[in-house]
Amino acid sequence: MNSTLSSKEESALTQQAFDKLLACFDSDRERAGEKYQSLRCKLVKFFEWRACAVAALDLADETINRVARRIDEGEIVRNHSNYAYGVARMVYLERMKTLKREEAAREIVLTETDTEDVHAKERLECFESCLKKLSDESRELIVAYYREQRRAKIQLRRELAQRLGIPLNALRIRAHRIRTKLEECVVNCLQQSHAR
Repeated sequence: MNSTLSSKEESALTQQAFDKLLACFDSDRERAGEKYQSLRCKLVKFFEWRACAVAALDLADETINRVARRIDEGEIVRNHSNYAYGVARMVYLERMKTLKREEAAREIVLTETDTEDVHAKERLECFESCLKKLSDESRELIVAYYREQRRAKIQLRRELAQRLGIPLNALRIRAHRIRTKLEECVVNCLQQSHAR
C-alpha cells in the first residue's frame, strides 16, 4: 500500500485497541459489549440530533474508533461517556467544516453552470488536471469507488475494501479524504482560472 493512502489510516481500528476499549467498559466481555452498544446508540442519536442523520452511524463509529485508539495509546479515561461525547463534539465540528468546504465548492460549481459550456469545460479540465495530480493509487481508488451505481456500487466497494485488506469504514474515510482533496484542488483551479 502506498504511503499516500496508508499514512493516515486513523479510522482503522485494531483488534488490540477494540479489546482494550471493551476491557475499560467491563471485565465481563458480554457486559462490556452491551455497554459498547449502548454508547454507540447514544452517539448515533447525538449526531442525529445535530442534523447529521445521513452520516450518524459513520460519525459514531469514527468517534468510538478515536476513543479506542486513545485508550490503546495509554490515555487514562475515567468517564467513558463524557470522554466519548467530547470526542464526538470534535468529530461533529470537523464534519461541519468539511460540509462548509463542500458547500463552497458546490456553490462555485453551480454558479458556473449558469454561464454556459465554457465554464463546464473549465470545470472538466480542472477536474482532469486535479485527478492527474493524485498518486496512481489514490486515483485508482477514487475512480473505482465511484464507478458503479446502486447495488453494484455496494458490492464493488466491498470487493475494493477486501482487496486493500481494510474495513469498509476505513475505505469510506479514505475515499472521502481523497474526494475532499480533489474538490479543494478543483475549487483552487477554478479560482485561479477566473483570476486571470
